[in-house]
Formats: sequence, structure tokens, C-alpha cells
Amino acid sequence: MEVGSATNQTAATNQVMDYMTLLITELQNQNPLDPMSNQQMAQQLAQFSQLEMTEEMNSNIGTMNSTMEAMNSTFQGSLLMAEYDYARSLLGKQVSFYSNEYEQNVTGNVSKLRFENGVPKLEVQGDVILSDGTQSEGLTFAISVLEITGIQD
Repeated sequence: MEVGSATNQTAATNQVMDYMTLLITELQNQNPLDPMSNQQMAQQLAQFSQLEMTEEMNSNIGTMNSTMEAMNSTFQGSLLMAEYDYARSLLGKQVSFYSNEYEQNVTGNVSKLRFENGVPKLEVQGDVILSDGTQSEGLTFAISVLEITGIQD
């Protein structure tokens, strides 16, 4: 059981006890010549039941939120591992991607895998046509697997 859940149950139990104490005190101190009607008693019990159901619903929502957060964390970890495995499988392969810096498609060999801010990055050795019309010699690009537009063996 989680700490938050235990705290919610303790608070709910305290509210139930407070309500019961208040109801018993009210019954003990009511005017015997003009006692609480059955309808008033039924209304109070209905309000109490509604309060209990609301507390239980709040507790259930809290549990659902915790479960969803845990699932989201697990899912993100799984996605990162899948991305890492995919990036690792590209080592030594020739990939194509678009370079925003040189505004052209680049094809090169994946030479290394590294992490940048917790995300796998591929180091690709490739050539581009420079602005003066000459071809570059073995530039290194760091790209994510999402930037890849093609793969050759």
C-alpha cells in the first residue's frame, strides 16, 4: 500500500468517526418532545453515504493517477531502449538524412553511437557540396535515429 493511499484511508476513517460522533451527539441532545424525523435522519445518512462514496472515488482516482504515472515512466524507458537498440543496429551501415546546416541530403557511414542529454545520437561520416561548389572531405554529423531518411547496408 502506498503512503498517500494510507493517508487517504486514515483521513476517511477519521471523517467517518467524526460524523458518527456528531450524529450520536445530535441524537442524544435532541429535544425529546420534537425528535428528529425519520426523513431528516434518512437525509443525513444519505449525505454521509455520499461523502463516503466521494472519498472512495477520490482515493480511486489517486490510485489510477499513480498507476498511470508508473506506466508512463515504464513506457518511456521502453521507448528509449528500443531507440537505443535501433541506433546500435545501424553501426557500420550507410544512412541518409537531411542536413539543415548545409541544406542538402547527406549520405554517410554510421561510425559511432553516443548519448546526448540521455538520447542516442549517431555519428555519421559524410560529404556535402560546399557553398563554393567543392565537395567536403569526411564531415562528422551527430543525428538522431528520427532524422534518418534512408538506410543502405
